[in-house]
Amino acid sequence: MSAWGARKARAVLAALLRMGWQVKRQSGSHRILARAGWADFVFAFHDGDEIGPRMLARIARHTGLRPEDL
Repeated sequence: MSAWGARKARAVLAALLRMGWQVKRQSGSHRILARAGWADFVFAFHDGDEIGPRMLARIARHTGLRPEDL
């Protein structure tokens, strides 16, 4: 079983912002997030979208997100 459950995109974005990520720019549902020491990350989800465990694991690999951050 994966450590990641499904989460709403707004909750994932809020967790990333708490971790120090900032919205660099936004165009529609595409947000470019920036954090010192990390490559920019494109967060391309609408707030109400459900993000599944596999996509959460992929986001975590690029952003340092952990299950306990949610």
